[in-house]
Amino acid sequence: MKKILLSATALVVAGAFALTGCSSERGGDTGSGSGDEAKGFAADATIGVALPDKTSENWVLAGQLFTDGLEEAGFKADVQYAPASNTVAEQQNQIQAMVTGGAKVIIIGAKDGKQLTTQVEAARDAGVAVIAYDRLIENTDAVDYYVAFDNFEVGKLQGQALLDGLAERAGHEAPYNVELFSGSPDDANSAVFFNGAMEVLQPKIDDGTLKVVSGQTEISQTATEGWKPENAQRRMDSILTSSYGSETLDGVLSPNDTLARAIITSAQQAGKPVPVVTGQDSEVESVKSIMEGVQYSTINKDTALLVEQAIKMVGQLQKGEEVDVNDEDQYDNGKKVVPAYLLPPVIVTKENAAEAYANVPSLLEIVKSYQ
Repeated sequence: MKKILLSATALVVAGAFALTGCSSERGGDTGSGSGDEAKGFAADATIGVALPDKTSENWVLAGQLFTDGLEEAGFKADVQYAPASNTVAEQQNQIQAMVTGGAKVIIIGAKDGKQLTTQVEAARDAGVAVIAYDRLIENTDAVDYYVAFDNFEVGKLQGQALLDGLAERAGHEAPYNVELFSGSPDDANSAVFFNGAMEVLQPKIDDGTLKVVSGQTEISQTATEGWKPENAQRRMDSILTSSYGSETLDGVLSPNDTLARAIITSAQQAGKPVPVVTGQDSEVESVKSIMEGVQYSTINKDTALLVEQAIKMVGQLQKGEEVDVNDEDQYDNGKKVVPAYLLPPVIVTKENAAEAYANVPSLLEIVKSYQ
C-alpha cells in the first residue's frame, strides 16, 4: 500500500492543475454549478474532504491521497471520516463545521447521499463549492459537480463477468443457478451497480439461461445494509440453507470485494463448492483470491486517478477556470442533473490481472508472485 501512496501522490501533484477541454464554468449561472459561489479564491485556502467510514481499503487510501495531494497543491486539507459506529449525523456535523470554518470547496464521499441536503445548501449559501465524490448527493440543487467512475458500466462489467465465469467454470451447460447481491440502500451507487448488471443478466434470466433459485431478484431483496460483510454472509447462509439442499449454486453477483469474500466464506463453511463470484475495488485479499482461482473477478477503479481528478477540479475552481466535465446527462439527483466527470472502470480476472495492474506496483507485485 505504501508504494501505491507514493505513486498516487505523484499523480495527484502532476495532474492537480493541468487543464484540458472543459464544458462547465464556476461562477456564472451556466446551469451546471450552483451559480452562487465566488469566482476563484486564495491558493492556500482550506479544502474540506468528508468521507464515510473506513469500510473498504479504497476509502482509507482516498483519505491519505487527499491529504497529501491537496497539501502538495498548496491547499490546507481538512480530511475527516464519519465513524462506522455513528449515524450520518456525524458527517452532517463535519460538513457544517467545514462550512463554518471557511472551507472554499468541500469534497463529499457521502455516508448517506439522501441526508445531506441541509449541509450542502448551507455550503452553497456560504459560497462554498460542493463536489460529490464517488457517491451522488441526492435531492438538492446545491451540488456543483460529481466525480466518479462510470458506475453503470461497472455493473455491466460485473454482469458480463458473471456470465463469462459461468461459461468457463460451471462445468455444465446452462441453465446456471445464481444469486444476486447488491450494496447498501443508503448508497446511491448501489442501485446504479445493480441496474447496470441487470441490463446484462435480466435477458438471461428471462430466457432461462440463469435461474435465481431463491427467487430474490428485486434490489430490496438483494440489498446489503451498510455494505457490511457479516450481513452478506448471513444472507448467503440463509439462501444456501433454504434453497440449495440438493441444488448446486453456480454463481453469485457480488457488488464489491468485501462482500464477495463473505459470500465465498459462507459457501466454504457450508461445505459447498465455491461459485463464480464477482467483485469490485481490487482489494488486496481479493486480488490474491483471484490469482488463487477462488474469486472470479473484480473491478479496478484506481483511487489515485479519482482523487487526482477531484483535486484538479479544485485547482480549476481556485483559479476561476472552467471545470472539466464529460457527462451532463446521466446523473439526475432528483433536483438537477449534476455535471459529472466519469472515469472508465476496468474488469480484472486472473487472465488480465498483470495488464490491469501494470501501473499499480503493489498489486502487480502480488500478481507476479502467483505467476
